Amino acid sequence: MTDPSDFHLVLTSAGRPVMHGWWSDRATAERKFSEWIGSHSAIKGAAVSLAEGSVDGERVLMSWPVET
Repeated sequence: MTDPSDFHLVLTSAGRPVMHGWWSDRATAERKFSEWIGSHSAIKGAAVSLAEGSVDGERVLMSWPVET
């Protein structure tokens, strides 16, 4: 079980979760966010989000692709 204050990374494809990761260090989580985009951006419908957990839920810090 992860600590709810961890940083949560999610890779989705066609809106469905494919891969999750949790890190306690924000810098590590942000580096992984960039790595996951580089490694999985060719997947059709791929999206990556990084959220910070709390007892009240998660707050999205970054997401890709960026909607304009």
